[in-house]
Amino acid sequence: MKTSMTLKSIALATVFGAALTATVMAQPGPGMGGGAGPGAGMQGAGPGPGPMGPGGRGMRGMRFDKNNTPGWTLMTAEERAAHQAKMRAVKTYDECKLMQAEQHTAMEARAKEKGVTLNAPGRNGCDVAKARGLIK
Repeated sequence: MKTSMTLKSIALATVFGAALTATVMAQPGPGMGGGAGPGAGMQGAGPGPGPMGPGGRGMRGMRFDKNNTPGWTLMTAEERAAHQAKMRAVKTYDECKLMQAEQHTAMEARAKEKGVTLNAPGRNGCDVAKARGLIK
């Protein structure tokens, strides 16, 4: 009888724990967010300086990483931060394209020196920024 009660208690605790885990895992956490519009994630919607500095504008929500920036892995952390700051500071499509072309040329030369192939971005960041209304 005691063994039966112990097994029932263990089973109940396991079911209860699984139910709690499922609800916690279903909640959105910090990160990129899951939908359109501002919210948690990289949108810079909260108070404070955020990733673009105090009162920053520029390419809000734009991500720069190894998946969409050719030569990302060939740059130092300082170079990456400088590239991000430059791209977030552009105001026009033409300025964006110029900065992008300069960056691609520099990274192509660096890749050639190191004997590696430069990854191509999946989408053009300037086109995406213009479509989102982040630049003119």
